[in-house]
Parts: sequence; C-alpha cells; structure tokens
Amino acid sequence: MMANTLILGQVFPSALIGVAAVILGALLFAGPLIFGTVLIHERQVGVVIKRFSPGKSLPPGQLLALNGEAGYQADTLAPGLHFGFWRWQYRIIKVPVTIVPQGEIALVVAADGMPIPSERILAKVVDSDNFQDARKFLVYGGEKGRQLGILTAGTYRINTALFTVITSYNAQEHGMMSHDLQLRHVEPDKVGIVTTLDGRPIEQSEIAGPIIADHDNFQNAQAFLNGGGRRGLQEQILLSGTWNLNPWFAHVEQVPMLQIPIGHVGVVISFVGKAHEDVSGVDFKHGDLVNPGHKGVWVSPLYPGKHPINTRIMKVELVPTTNIVLNWANRTESHNYDAKLSSITVRSRDGFAFNLDVSQIIHVGALDAPKVISRVGSMQNLVDHVLQPIVGNYFRNSAQNFTVLDFLSARSERQTDAAEHIRVAIGAYDVQAIDTLIGDINPPATLMATQTDRKIAEEQRKTYETQEAAQKQRQQLVRQTSLADIQQQVVSAEQGVNIAELQANAHIKQASGEAESIRLRALGEAEAIRATGNAKAEAYRAGVDAIGTQGYTVMQLMQIVGERNVRITPDVAVNNAGASNGLVDSMIGLMLRNQVGDKSVAPPSTTTTATS
Repeated sequence: MMANTLILGQVFPSALIGVAAVILGALLFAGPLIFGTVLIHERQVGVVIKRFSPGKSLPPGQLLALNGEAGYQADTLAPGLHFGFWRWQYRIIKVPVTIVPQGEIALVVAADGMPIPSERILAKVVDSDNFQDARKFLVYGGEKGRQLGILTAGTYRINTALFTVITSYNAQEHGMMSHDLQLRHVEPDKVGIVTTLDGRPIEQSEIAGPIIADHDNFQNAQAFLNGGGRRGLQEQILLSGTWNLNPWFAHVEQVPMLQIPIGHVGVVISFVGKAHEDVSGVDFKHGDLVNPGHKGVWVSPLYPGKHPINTRIMKVELVPTTNIVLNWANRTESHNYDAKLSSITVRSRDGFAFNLDVSQIIHVGALDAPKVISRVGSMQNLVDHVLQPIVGNYFRNSAQNFTVLDFLSARSERQTDAAEHIRVAIGAYDVQAIDTLIGDINPPATLMATQTDRKIAEEQRKTYETQEAAQKQRQQLVRQTSLADIQQQVVSAEQGVNIAELQANAHIKQASGEAESIRLRALGEAEAIRATGNAKAEAYRAGVDAIGTQGYTVMQLMQIVGERNVRITPDVAVNNAGASNGLVDSMIGLMLRNQVGDKSVAPPSTTTTATS
C-alpha cells in the first residue's frame, strides 16, 4: 500500500499557523530528499512507478501492480502533499487531468485487464468510477482493449498508465476524426437508423436485430449486450434528439421521416418483427395480413402525415386513395402507372384489325389497400398483372362479335357492357371500377374511306330529301297561299252575290215601285190623253165644221211649222243649168254656215240647176 499522505487544507489551530508555514516551506525544499514528499496540484494526477520491490514481481502479462509489485501502480496520487515516496524507490509522473468538452465524448483504451472474449470486439463495462479507479477496474474483471464504456463531458482523474483517453484533441493520433467524438444529433423530421458493431450475430432468418429493452437508446451499450442485443442493423430507430453513443459500438445514419401525402395511404411490409400471425380472416384467401409489429403486411395502413419508419427493414407501398385514371393510349398520367400501356389492337367479326383507346377509372379504399398489396405486391403489379389483361382481353374478345361499323355505331352500348364486365372482374381484387370509357377508335383507312363515301352519299340523300321536303312544303305553302287568296275572292264573291241579291231585291222593289208608279201615271196620262184627244177631236170637229176639212188641215200644218221651226226651203240648191262651179259654191256655203255656227242664219241661197 501507499505511504501515509498528508492532505493540504487540514485546519490547524491559529497558534500553529506560523509554525506550519515554516515546516511546509522546509518540506517543499528539503522534503523530497528527507521525507519523500510529493505535491500534486489540483489539476494533476500522480502516476506512480515503483522502481523495485524485493520478493514481488508482476505476473506474466500484467501491466499494473495491485499488491506493491515493481512497475506501474494501479493507484494514483490525488491532489495534495504525499509522504514516503523516496526517489530511490518511486518515480512520480504528474499528468494533467482529462477534460472532455461539452457536446463531446471520450473513448477509452485499457492497456491491462482480462482478454476480450472472441464473440465480442469491445471490452465490457465494469464499475470503476468512469475509469478513475484503476484498481476496481482490474479487480472487477475489466478487459484489455477498446472499451464499451465512454466518458461524457466533464473532468476525470485517469491513470494514464492503464487508460488511454481519446478526445477530439488527439483523435487524429488514433486514426479518428474529431467529429467522430461529437454527440450524435438526430435532426427534426429525421430518424436515426442504427447499426451496432458488437453483440451476438443476427439469426440467419433475420435481417436486423430485435428491439432490446432498457438500454437508453443505445447509450447504455452494456445493457444492450446483456439483453441479448445483436450485431448489425437494428430494428429500433433513434428519434430527433442528441445521444451519447460510442462510435466503436454504434453507427447512426440519418434519413428523412416517411411522409405519406394527402390522398394516399402507406401499406407497411415489414421484413422483421414478431412471429407471423395471419389476421386477414377466412374470407381472404389470396394473401395474409398481420398486426403492426409483426413480420408481414400490416393490416392497418399509415395515413397522411410523417411517420418514423425504419426504411431499412420495412417497405412502404404508397396507394392512392383518390380515383386513378389509367390510359390504354398514347398518353400517360402523372402517376406513371400506365406508362407501359398502349392502345388495344382488336379484330372485328368481319376480319378488320383496328386500334382502340380506352380509359379505366379505378379506386382503392384506404382499408382495402393492405389487401390489394398483400395480393399483388404493389400498385404497379396491380396495373401490369391484373388490369392490363382484364381490360385488354375483354375488348379483344368482345370485338369479335361485331363488325367494325357495328362497333362504331353502337359505341355507347359497347362502353356500358365493358364497364359492367370490368367492374365485376376487378372487384374480386378489392378494387372498385368507377367507369370504363372508350376513346378514339381507329378503323382501317380503306374501310373508313368507304364508310366516308357512304356517309357522304347518305348525307346527300338526306340533303335531297330535305330539299324535296322543302319544295313540297313550299308547294303546300303556295297552295295554301293561293287557297287563302281564292278564299278571299270566294268570300268577296259570296259577299258580292249577297250584295247583288240585295241590290237585285232592291231594284226589284224599286222597279216594282216604279212600275206601279208608271202604271198609275200611265193610267192618269191615258185618261188625260184620252180627255185631250176627246177635246181635240171635239175641237177638230168644231173646226172642220167651221172652216171645212181642207182649211182646218192647212191651218194645223202651218201651226206645226211655226212651232217646230221646220225649214220649208233647202239650205243648198244645186242647179246644173248654169255655171260649172255650182257644186263648189254649195260646199263653200255649207262650210261658212258651220263656222258661223248659227243655224238660225240661213246661208246665202245657192241654186244650182242641173242641166243635161
């Protein structure tokens, strides 16, 4: 054991302070030679080397002495004044204390101790006051080599004869980088995937070590090993935070959290976990599902959001829960599930081959997504191995029952039949068929030319029929117009007839009145004439009786000539007995009479005597 040690700081009575000061000064100068004194300062550690020890020697392979053997001693000198360390027997090496800065760790390598078992690469942790008690380290079975335990931030009094402490200051001297000794920081929205470098090997049927309890997120490496921790990829992950991890024990890879976007769910396929136990039920015969934490396809999907998933041991298949449009055409949707699909080539009943563009709209429910993935493995497999043959073969088979023209003319019916057939077919895969839409139909060009000509002829025929109907309509309009005009005339005629009848009746009435009036007047006039005639007859008889018949007649004749201006001499008398111009003179006389216009004036008498 070590010699007696006097620790500074002991309280002396005030009367002896001066004496103590004198003695202390003497010890400082003459003590090492006289008393074997050693002074260790506060930030120093005294490493003791015993030069010789009669009758005691270290066992083979042992570096530090526990029982006073010659050589490096397990016990160190703490700060203070120590006695009995004669220079001829001891050598004291004063080394600075070990400081581990904040935010860092320190690694330890032991130069002495038990050998590390072959199944491990790091020495186990023993109770040695953070490597400050070398005796306890060796007595309790500490192992030689790289230590599983680490030193966290702080100040330590380490026996450098037994332990080599690696900090960021001397990391390069030991083949390491300074950042290797910094605390492991896992950033927000990320997870740390851990690979341990020590422990028992992973079982052959596994790809990662199981979750071990109570090791404080790999910070207590000894608890991890004691719990049966395995060497290699770990199922457990580190969440956001700062961790004291031994880089010789654990390597951490940071990866982003798994983000499930809106409109999707994530189906987890776990390659590790508890024993496989199918919970899909007896009705689901095309796959199996397990509860979360077990190996297999999890029955519960991951919903939109961020999830701390170990993507090294789990695969997450994104399944859209919105409607998915798949095009059998020369276009591709943004999801690219239909990138390998193309127009469907079919053959009609009349032997023509033509291309058909089809769009299929499907929907996968959130709770059905694990069943779909358990059955087919992925959404791309669903499209390639299920939907493509179902849709393609249906149209190839159905097209053989129709001619091309029938297919063209009854397109809506073909679409309805296809939607019903495909709905039932893919429903067996827990996929909902929303609608089936037939796009462009590309029949042979020659057939389309014939069909076009026929269509043009048909349209022309319809045009002619329309024109004929228009002409007939126009004729009918003209006829109706004429009838309307004639009807007006008929109405006018009928009204004219009625008017004529009324006028005739009026004339008849008028004529009857006039006739009656005339008759009555005639009767009156007849009576008057009769009376006048009787009176004239009486007068004539009286005249005849008075002057005789001839005389009365001449008198009556002269009276008539006078009353009626009867000319008794000729206007022109032609006498051929005289000159030859008698006829001309007569004509001139008549002309003059007409110009004068007075018939009462007699023209000069011209008498022409015709002579033979």
